[in-house]
Amino acid sequence: MEGAVDEDGRGPSIWDDLCARPGAILNGDSGRVACDHYHRWEEDLDLMKELGFGAYRFSVAWPRILPNGTGKVNEAGLAFYDRLVDGLLKRGIQPMLTLYHWDLPSALQKKGGWQKRDTPLAMGDYAEIVARRLGDRVRMWTSINEMPCVIDAGHRHGDHAPGLRLKEKGVRQVAHHVLLGHGLAIQGIRAGCSKPPKVSIVHNPWVSIPFSEEYAHVDAGRHDFVENNDWLMGPMFKGSYPKKKLEALGKDAPRIERGDMRNICQPLDFVGLNIYAAHLMTHAEQGLIAYPKHHPRTHMDWPVTPDVLYWALRFTHEAYAPGDLYITENGCAWPDQVDGDGRVQDLSRVQFFQEYLRGVQRACAEKLPVRGYLVWSILDNFEWA
Repeated sequence: MEGAVDEDGRGPSIWDDLCARPGAILNGDSGRVACDHYHRWEEDLDLMKELGFGAYRFSVAWPRILPNGTGKVNEAGLAFYDRLVDGLLKRGIQPMLTLYHWDLPSALQKKGGWQKRDTPLAMGDYAEIVARRLGDRVRMWTSINEMPCVIDAGHRHGDHAPGLRLKEKGVRQVAHHVLLGHGLAIQGIRAGCSKPPKVSIVHNPWVSIPFSEEYAHVDAGRHDFVENNDWLMGPMFKGSYPKKKLEALGKDAPRIERGDMRNICQPLDFVGLNIYAAHLMTHAEQGLIAYPKHHPRTHMDWPVTPDVLYWALRFTHEAYAPGDLYITENGCAWPDQVDGDGRVQDLSRVQFFQEYLRGVQRACAEKLPVRGYLVWSILDNFEWA
């Protein structure tokens, strides 16, 4: 989004490193320029105001604040986010700040990254630094964006930065450290803010849509939701890993130090859900059902599943009671064509949002504590490998 990867004292991130690796990124693309938001932020904020935005969710680049991951703070980096936050407030747009959207400083990765306990400790310090600077103006704070992508895409499958393919024990230890980083960041935010913040996680849960609203199908969908999400959501909201799964891991279970679960399970004011598509779930023997080939799909080849927002909100509320609920990402990719007068005839996207928002309306009608919905995204951006 920002570009300007080596300007004004910003240090390199693990995504800069992955982009420099031949063959790692399609077409050799990178985030060096991306949307050039670092230079065009005022123009971008004017577009948001023109579109009538009530809120804007953005992420802070850790290596822009702490080029070495820890130690000396880069004043120019903090000053950029000062300008961004002030610009949003001036235009009547509420900032929602995410501390970590995958761009770990390269200096920390060289020391082991999320495989090492020093990284979550560093994240707690980083969070407090940012909160002390922006906490007088930013009310809504989230710690980490999409833990499963950090853990699995980055450390199990190797498609995302840092591009590792660890064995099971290594992946589970990374997951534990990411959870610990979340908890320490929440504490850092609260310690640093001069006004009481609203704090949360942004999660992309696995969601299965019940085959029908018959009780057995709904119960199967609810069970599947907990079964697939409890490894990460359980520690955050209940203070423990699922016992049977932890025991089944045996020697691959993560090393948990005294006080870790207490640090991970911090009180949260809301939860942000990033939701795009889902699976179908039946109580019958086959369980998950694949959508047929002719089912409508986006340009990412993700099935269009409008009911997913309702079921994601409902199952999250029923399983974890996290307080207020926000859809922090929802959107679609299409092969847009710009016509002669510079417009995109965006009927597919309009229809997508109309259908998906009905699920949010239903959740609100059923008195679920839904407080906001944010579209992904304001601009086409560099995503990802």
